[in-house]
Amino acid sequence: MRTAWDRVRHALCFEIIGLILVIPLGALVFAMPMHDIGVVGLVSATIAMAWNYLFNFGFDAIMLRTIGTTLKSVRLRIAHAVLFELGLLVVLVPFIAWYLGISLIHALVMDISFALFYMGYAFVFNLAYDRVFPLPEWRQTA
Repeated sequence: MRTAWDRVRHALCFEIIGLILVIPLGALVFAMPMHDIGVVGLVSATIAMAWNYLFNFGFDAIMLRTIGTTLKSVRLRIAHAVLFELGLLVVLVPFIAWYLGISLIHALVMDISFALFYMGYAFVFNLAYDRVFPLPEWRQTA
């Protein structure tokens, strides 16, 4: 299982790279100032980092308890990404609507767009992260 330091490094790298990508893309796609998308992005990233730590710790603990390893198949990675984003959706839609002064439906569309981006990004990022920082137990299995 990953250490607390490894989880912090993972969350920080994930969010910093994600913001570098999503702020200009979001401003372009939604025709909004980068500043507004940047604030939404930073607040969302802060919430997401806390959720990332808690969710990944819980997900790995459940995997370890139920199947005896934290090695994730493609199917488990997809479930992991979808469940993570659904949890964020519940929290972020009201914030986005309030901050940008838009309807909940518009905020939902924006958040779903961000979630779809982040699901693909999370899949690729986590796959790369696991290859760059593999756990010792995975080396023994491979």
